[in-house]
Amino acid sequence: MLRRSFVLGCAAAAALAGLVQAAAPSAALAADRFITVASTTSTEDSGLFGSILPKFTAKTGIEVRVVAKGTGQAIDLAKRGDADVLFVHHKPSEEKFVAEGFSTLRKPVMYNDFVVVGPSSDPAGVKGSKDVAQSLSKIAEAKAPFVSRGDDSGTHKAELALWKTANLDPAKAEGGWYRSIGQGMGPTLNTAAAMNGYALTDRGTWLNFKNRGPLTVLVEGDKRLFNQYGVMLVNPAKFAHVKAADGQAFVDWLVSAEGQKAIADYTINGEPLFFPNASDPGA
Repeated sequence: MLRRSFVLGCAAAAALAGLVQAAAPSAALAADRFITVASTTSTEDSGLFGSILPKFTAKTGIEVRVVAKGTGQAIDLAKRGDADVLFVHHKPSEEKFVAEGFSTLRKPVMYNDFVVVGPSSDPAGVKGSKDVAQSLSKIAEAKAPFVSRGDDSGTHKAELALWKTANLDPAKAEGGWYRSIGQGMGPTLNTAAAMNGYALTDRGTWLNFKNRGPLTVLVEGDKRLFNQYGVMLVNPAKFAHVKAADGQAFVDWLVSAEGQKAIADYTINGEPLFFPNASDPGA
């Protein structure tokens, strides 16, 4: 009788061990359910992702792993198939990404604006201007320090386009006042603060930036400072390993009423950093 109980006990233990072993792969798979999003640094540096991504994960069980780069680098990463979703802010580059077959559809998500920041002493005399081209001309004329990201990011692309509207080529600037540092927005602002210089930044990153030193917003409100963001699923027809279903779930959530509300609800000191506009087909 004791032997029979012992045998039955061993059998039960073995069965239980089998059930645990069978369940383990499923648990591991659930823990490893994630997507990779190649994104601009501003969505990370502004704190937006820290606010909205936990809400998406709580709803879907999908973890979002962000690779934050300048827009140009983020696009290159997605073109190599090293991301499932691309989320950046330079519409011409996004449309080219789709045209080249790396995605099949770009969706607008949100917008904010760029601002020109500089020292409160304002040696170029641009404070309060709503004409960004004129302001850049004054900075160049004064040979006041201007710090550029110089990293092919969306902000850098926007900056170069703005210099062009002022009929200026900063690459040919003399006197060393124009500094292209090849860094992200945070280091660019830190350098500008250390140099008492000017810089172009997206407002979201600026509002979340702590080490402002002498810097303040000097130029804003020009319609040419508009800053639109778009999102795209990387084309699984090009890269079979793209997690199409989970990646699409993230894209769909961003443009849904719930995702748009999560973006709108993210504020600093009551000031919104981004404005959702997924319902605007021309954005």
